[in-house]
Amino acid sequence: MIITSPSNEQIKKLIQLKEKTKVRKSTGTFTVEGIKMFLEIPKDDLVSIYVSESFEKKNMSLLSGKEYQIVSDAVFKKFSDTVSPQGIMAIVKQKEYTVNQIISSRNQKKSCIVVLDRIQDPGNLGTIVRTAEAAGISGIIMSSDCADIYNPKVIRSTMGSIFRVPFAVTDNLPEAVDDLKRDGIITYAAHLKGKLYNSGMLYNDCALLIGNEAKGLRKEVSDKADKLIKIPMAGKVESLNAAVATAILMYEAGR
Repeated sequence: MIITSPSNEQIKKLIQLKEKTKVRKSTGTFTVEGIKMFLEIPKDDLVSIYVSESFEKKNMSLLSGKEYQIVSDAVFKKFSDTVSPQGIMAIVKQKEYTVNQIISSRNQKKSCIVVLDRIQDPGNLGTIVRTAEAAGISGIIMSSDCADIYNPKVIRSTMGSIFRVPFAVTDNLPEAVDDLKRDGIITYAAHLKGKLYNSGMLYNDCALLIGNEAKGLRKEVSDKADKLIKIPMAGKVESLNAAVATAILMYEAGR
């Protein structure tokens, strides 16, 4: 049966899941839209699939052997998060990791963990997750007041890395930094008073502490760091975009 009304109960629930953090938290699920992202979903995490009429007609081979709900093109456009919908959306199970799991699962070789404090922009957070995979980062620890990692804009920005980069959310970031240090991980805070990041400081197991786009790290977090580092700025620029700064530091740690 094809769903043709936006007031259909399934559609209402799908829209709430897409738009509301509290619904995502209560159900332990989130939405993923687009062909590329759909193909990245781990089989065991897939809950349900919604496709538009036109998508089904053009992608029968992709949908072969799968159960899915068809909706009219007009209804799909109503709940899509993009201007030009591709016609496929899935509901996916959320991952759950703890800080200790992030610490204990890091590579046996030199590893790096990224610690995020109050990163608010969904695009920045998604880009950091994507770049973390590319840079070989072991995992991400973030404060609970960061943007919701399951926000559709974050998911889209990760380009599939959300399914492969382990991450943990904590209500007590200073305590998480203490846990890192107890495990022998050297913590480096991105800070205006730090030494230049490329002066050979990043060695052994390390954690990079990255702060809010406008305010930087909270003092109670930066005070926990073993060392302060900074990226040099030329011209009149005071700071870099949070995702760009994090990328530079992640690749330096890898190098």
